[in-house]
Amino acid sequence: MKKLLLAASACALMAGAAAAEDVKIGILIGFTGPIESLTGHMANAAEAAMAEVNASGKAKNTYASVRGDSTCTDAAAATAAAERMITAEGVKGIIGGDCSGVTRAVLTNVAMPNGIVMVSPSATSPALTADPDNGLFFRTAPSDAREGEVMADILVEKGVKSIALTYSNSDYGKGLAEAIANAFTAKGGVVTINAAHDDGKADYSAEVAALAAAGGDLLVVAGYLDQGGKGIIQASLDTGAFSTFGLPGGMVGDSLPAAIGPALDGSYGQVAQSDSPGAAILAEMGKANNPAYDATSPYTMESYDAAALIMLAMEASGSTDPNVYKEKIMEIANGPADGSGTKILPGELGKALELIAAGTAIDYDGASGVTLIGPGESAGRYKEFVVKDGKYETVKFR
Repeated sequence: MKKLLLAASACALMAGAAAAEDVKIGILIGFTGPIESLTGHMANAAEAAMAEVNASGKAKNTYASVRGDSTCTDAAAATAAAERMITAEGVKGIIGGDCSGVTRAVLTNVAMPNGIVMVSPSATSPALTADPDNGLFFRTAPSDAREGEVMADILVEKGVKSIALTYSNSDYGKGLAEAIANAFTAKGGVVTINAAHDDGKADYSAEVAALAAAGGDLLVVAGYLDQGGKGIIQASLDTGAFSTFGLPGGMVGDSLPAAIGPALDGSYGQVAQSDSPGAAILAEMGKANNPAYDATSPYTMESYDAAALIMLAMEASGSTDPNVYKEKIMEIANGPADGSGTKILPGELGKALELIAAGTAIDYDGASGVTLIGPGESAGRYKEFVVKDGKYETVKFR
């Protein structure tokens, strides 16, 4: 009888071991392209979350990343990278995409046909709210529809009556420019011109001439900090067309003031970022991590949170099948409606796994104060800033 019990126990252990998986999660962001100065921090933070779960010893599975370059702007390249992740690497979920146009292409052409969950830390186009997604798409950064309102509030509070507006000729730029223009005019402001610019050009003098001819109290640049947006600002300064700039989230990163220099001081704007309790925790964790990451760099907090949501949903559902664990993401992110879920902050993923295993509800707050609304949308917070001495100095959070 004892031998039978031992044999049964051995079988049970083998079954438990077989149930565990080595799970790959894709990180599909622009390691090259117009936001490449941001993506190293984003990827390192997402991978730090995976390492934290693995080190806890509390997960059923072990997790590893597969990096893919979305390029931010080339939909064909992003689609091919996503397809390789799924067919060659067997990823069970994707953190990404990053920029809105490539994200929409991957969602439609790769994620939906293959039934793969995507959690984007930085795709902010309002169009993604209405895009079909079969319940597979979520984002930890808020929609630009909200950023347009925030920017309009800041402009009005600063006494700005009119703006010239230029945007990257991309899904991101178009959606954000429309949101800013609509919100600003609704508050009585005047948009003198709303004109696209292409990324990757060597000379933006023609675009700046048209913006200058239209005039305005300042120039709002809804572009990319490592590409056309930077070029527009430099050309504006070189010609004296504008000296102060409104800077939405795509224009925020240390590389911009480093490239432009002291002339950028006094410009201002906003970027999706949280002042939640978890934000400061992740900032300290990032300094100590190997490789390190700057949690205050745009969309880095959201990347850690995207990875955590995917893993915790897999563990809570007991499945790595995206069509199963997708049903747990909103529950993990928001907790029970009565507010009884235990708050989970960065560094507490092992604690979250223990609670999940015990059948205790959690409310994943993470680094960015995660709350998902509607069809997997982030409610989001924004940091208002002014550029001072080459740094983005925080004014307040909204």
